[in-house]
Amino acid sequence: MNIALIGSGGREHALCQKILKSKEVGKVFCIPGNAGTSKIATNINIDFLNFKLLLSTIKKNKISLVIVGPEEPLVRGIVDFLEKNKIKVFGPNKYASQLEGSKAFMKNLCKENKIPTANFKVCKKKSDVLEFLRNSQIPVVVKADGLAAGKGVTICQSKNEVLKISNEIFLGKFKSSRKLVLEEFLDGEEASYFLIVDKKNFSFFGSAQDHKKVGEKETGPNTGGMGAYSPAPIIKKKIEKKIIKKIIIPTLTSLKKRGHPFTGFLYAGLMIKNNEPYLIEYNIRMGDPECQVIIPRLKNDLIKLINLALKNKLDKTKIKWKKEKCMTIVLCSKGYPGKYSKEKIIKNLEKIKLNKHSMIFHAGTKILNKKLVSNGGRVLNIASSGGNFFTIRKNIIKIIKKINWNNGFFRKDIGWRVI
Repeated sequence: MNIALIGSGGREHALCQKILKSKEVGKVFCIPGNAGTSKIATNINIDFLNFKLLLSTIKKNKISLVIVGPEEPLVRGIVDFLEKNKIKVFGPNKYASQLEGSKAFMKNLCKENKIPTANFKVCKKKSDVLEFLRNSQIPVVVKADGLAAGKGVTICQSKNEVLKISNEIFLGKFKSSRKLVLEEFLDGEEASYFLIVDKKNFSFFGSAQDHKKVGEKETGPNTGGMGAYSPAPIIKKKIEKKIIKKIIIPTLTSLKKRGHPFTGFLYAGLMIKNNEPYLIEYNIRMGDPECQVIIPRLKNDLIKLINLALKNKLDKTKIKWKKEKCMTIVLCSKGYPGKYSKEKIIKNLEKIKLNKHSMIFHAGTKILNKKLVSNGGRVLNIASSGGNFFTIRKNIIKIIKKINWNNGFFRKDIGWRVI
């Protein structure tokens, strides 16, 4: 069968590699893909948010399954559109995608179903903000309601900062929404818990911890993610039971009751405090860069799993994992997450010899005049697996030094909690 994979990041390069290992796969088309996917699949450079153009491309290339990588097309209703046009697609519908597409929707669902989460208030104007601040301790977390490419969350250390950030969102800093959520700050350890879900079942799909801050020792602004590792040691069996009972089951049951059951990858962003899990956010797709450390550990055929999920038969299989741990470090363009230059040549990648435990996933790259150049803030994900995180990280840093890309930077302390 021919498969289309929507997206262009490191997540999609990792998924593409894994998909190609399936015996059920004919051609794989990446829409639009990146320089890495162009080496192993066929890139089609179209705007995937133009659903009509996407549909004609799918029909033209005899594509029988569409897998959606990023959140924006899901939130905009790509699944509903393709299903209406009789195309098999893996991901949640528009209604269920509000779990990520609207922070207010997610928090209200938590409130309704007594799901443990930070105290919050949905704010539409300044007076709402002032009301929340009257009864709150600093720091306070400000979250843009809609999608903001990983840049919509600010931990504010003063009431003035809360007012300033809130005002920017009310004035339309993020195109997705002029509404915001204020939240109490939860101090604990973050972890990501992944599931593959069908209309009747769900299966654990890996755990990871990532590093959102741009600077070492968790300093500077938030990014889409500077690195990650899997599994997350903090998620012990006892905590996992609580996550499933208090967070996952109530969420999926609530969506079913509303007539919009969830299908796809679901990722719970959690804060673990005093051995209790609290839901910080939901993502309705594989994380990036978490996908790049989970997928290399998966033993199963990914396409078989997705096909079972689309038939609501996930309970008919057992998901198996390799024992090795995995880590990735993101090589970014200098200046990210602020202003950075694109189309900077990356010279040495072809010469680097990798052993079977190491991988380079392309993220923000493209081919320009037959040369590999940068095409985004997060450019390459260097991943490696092994027995312990300290050795894995040393190996990754060695590879990054061999790449020797003068226009890039990376965090040398990924995995510091476990190391």
